Amino acid sequence: MSSTPAVLEATDVWAGYGGPPVLAGVSLTLRPGDALGVLGRSGVGKSTLVEILGGGMRASQGHVTLDGVPVGKTPRRRRKEVKARLRTVHQNGLAGIDTQRTVEETILDAFKEARKAGRTTNNDVEAALAVVGLPIRFVTRRVGTLSGGERQRVAIARALATRPDLLLLDEPLTAVDQSMREEIADDIRALVRADGIGLLVASHDVRLLDRLTDRVLVLADGTFVESGPLRDVLRDPQHPDTQAVAASLPELTGGRPPA
Repeated sequence: MSSTPAVLEATDVWAGYGGPPVLAGVSLTLRPGDALGVLGRSGVGKSTLVEILGGGMRASQGHVTLDGVPVGKTPRRRRKEVKARLRTVHQNGLAGIDTQRTVEETILDAFKEARKAGRTTNNDVEAALAVVGLPIRFVTRRVGTLSGGERQRVAIARALATRPDLLLLDEPLTAVDQSMREEIADDIRALVRADGIGLLVASHDVRLLDRLTDRVLVLADGTFVESGPLRDVLRDPQHPDTQAVAASLPELTGGRPPA
């Protein structure tokens, strides 16, 4: 396995579902240590972008590579390595998880996958769950019996347990109680920083992006229309979608409405 930290690169990515393109020439780079947000209203293509970046869907044009190798065409001999280095957590929190297995088995499976790919893990289930605010008593619960928010948290714990180079999160805490969301986000960010994990968070939740990311890309009209530190973008929004977000969150713009 390569010891060089993974670099994910999307170049001129287009995608759609038969009508107008959902993504129309999107490019980005994600490196270990980055904390990047993709901000956009519902339906603009955030989930499609995450799916393509993670290799679950192919772009109709353009390409996505991990260390120069196409993510959607990874050679069989490298698939375990790529899966361990690049993890994706979808909004429903269930993709790739056997709902009949217990929470403990689910986390241990992640440790096993990482070891098979040559990565070192601490094999500490309790610590993995603590990052997402779940007590040790959850280890005996079957995934299929969990609430939506609990499933999202287990999915994130499972992804972080392997200490990936890069982590892609698609609306990761939408089903989690608002009272817990900020604390969990802070714990995730602390672990990501400590381990130097590259993080991409696609969300319409501006407060979540404010806690998890250093920089955002605003997705609208199929492409990125603005970029920069979130609060800077909201203080001087240029696109109507960004202006609407800024107007609804004056506390993030210094209490002043956007110009």
